[in-house]
Amino acid sequence: MKAAVLVFPGINRERDMARTLRLVSGKEPAMVWHAETALPAKTDLVVIPGGFSYGDYLRCGAIAARAPIMDAVQAHAAKGGLVLAVCNGFQIACEAGLLPGVLMRNARLKFICRDLYLRVEHSDSPFTRGYNAGQVVKVPAAHGEGNYTADTDTIVRLEQDGRVLFRYAAPDGTLDPDWNFNGSVNSIAGITNEKGNVLGMMPHPENHVEGAIGATDGRGLFAGLVDTLGKAA
Repeated sequence: MKAAVLVFPGINRERDMARTLRLVSGKEPAMVWHAETALPAKTDLVVIPGGFSYGDYLRCGAIAARAPIMDAVQAHAAKGGLVLAVCNGFQIACEAGLLPGVLMRNARLKFICRDLYLRVEHSDSPFTRGYNAGQVVKVPAAHGEGNYTADTDTIVRLEQDGRVLFRYAAPDGTLDPDWNFNGSVNSIAGITNEKGNVLGMMPHPENHVEGAIGATDGRGLFAGLVDTLGKAA
């Protein structure tokens, strides 16, 4: 698996993501600066990591979405290449039109920094084949604008097409509003585009992959990607 991690001014999770990709795949990812105009040759997976690109000026992700490298990411996705957009990356992907909808201020107007529980809705995606449908995983979140929303027609399409891959849930998997900490519509925590090759999610699976430092529930996402791309090679 040949991965590329994008780096924008203010992004602060790029090294966490690179370390996880190295641990799970055994290969060093390329670090791609936002001012570049092309991805490394034969890139399989592009990762847009979390952080605070451009200090969240204007709107979260609005400036980064217009960076030179994003044209190459758009082309990569259009050809069916995989894109993983996490936290601020999700915001950037929405601003760039890679994914529908927007991320608003959390419903309780507070920054969330804690472990959350996610219910895996489908296991037939490259991003979730390392899990079972209905499985509950624990991953950390750190965001102030993670409240996913979209117009009614978009939400209906996402649900009907099975493009919601993760939802905020209680530890037992029930969709309890008390566990939907940012107030996202339908408890949505992660969605894909129409082709299913772009995933945006707010929580940080890359921070729960090593048993020595805690839970490893995030590892399944990356293991699934390695397996998918390994079989495609």
